[in-house]
Amino acid sequence: MVIQVVNFNLEGIGHNDYHGATVEVAPAFNEVKGLKSKVWLSDEENNVYGGVYTWEDRQSMENYLNSEFYDQVLGSHPNLVNITYKSYDVLEEQTKITG
Repeated sequence: MVIQVVNFNLEGIGHNDYHGATVEVAPAFNEVKGLKSKVWLSDEENNVYGGVYTWEDRQSMENYLNSEFYDQVLGSHPNLVNITYKSYDVLEEQTKITG
């Protein structure tokens, strides 16, 4: 498994507009191949938003990052700026121990 942590700032829209848009797009993430889960993040006070993605494998994450869907919802979205991400390999054995 791979964990991907994404962060970005909002520009030109506020928290409530972002919240409404994410409620509309969230169901589409259920169709992303290899995505096991996505946790949506919000720090309104500091204008930091993002997500924590759990991927089956690194290739699934790369496929998403190179997809038209990614480009539409994040990559070229004019109101989401300063996009960064970091990915981590999951230590499977230890994770199973801690649940």
